[in-house]
Amino acid sequence: MTESVLIVAAHADDEALGVGGTLARHAAAGDSLACVLMTDGVGARGDDRDAEITRRQHARDDAAKILGIQQFEQHNFPDNQLDSVPLLQLVQAVEAVIATHQPTVVYTHYAHDLNIDHRRTFQATLTACRPQAGHPVRAIYSFEVPSATEWAGDHLGPGFIPDTLVDISETFAHKRKALAAYHEEMRAAPHPRSIESITALATVRGHSVGVRYAEGLKTVRVLR
Repeated sequence: MTESVLIVAAHADDEALGVGGTLARHAAAGDSLACVLMTDGVGARGDDRDAEITRRQHARDDAAKILGIQQFEQHNFPDNQLDSVPLLQLVQAVEAVIATHQPTVVYTHYAHDLNIDHRRTFQATLTACRPQAGHPVRAIYSFEVPSATEWAGDHLGPGFIPDTLVDISETFAHKRKALAAYHEEMRAAPHPRSIESITALATVRGHSVGVRYAEGLKTVRVLR
């Protein structure tokens, strides 16, 4: 049975960093993929802000083609300041896409990430997916984003321990290509957002369950 998949992320590149291999696997299975991005990921960066937004949008579109994301909803809430936006506005932004896309599976940030935008995005997503009668969402999972999830440790809440591992051995190359599209957001090793570190994380996650590469997820809710 095909699924309707929704990714709710704070910034363009979070979707590739967190679940790029999983999304490519969904696409290969014939599932439909939509993505909500809450901010432009740029913030106030001086006179080059508009050019930076355009560059990031091009990277987003290139990554989407690689991963099989068919629909984007781009919002321009203030970057690194989602705590300044009323939660209702964030919830309504997610609800609008749920109404049109009717997702059965949702992926979003971990509740206790260091980045405030990630935490607010999780809260908005969980609120928008309240388990009411007739709601389409049957499964919600949180993903980890290198340099946002592990840097929080357990100081903001329980540390991220995945309870679901997705075999991305066949789609890890897609994840790497999508991250190459976001090359200006990547960093040199030993930074956790380097391709070396991301490969190492995927290897550890995979080897823990006997496959070459995997992505770790934390179950928020599943209705079977």
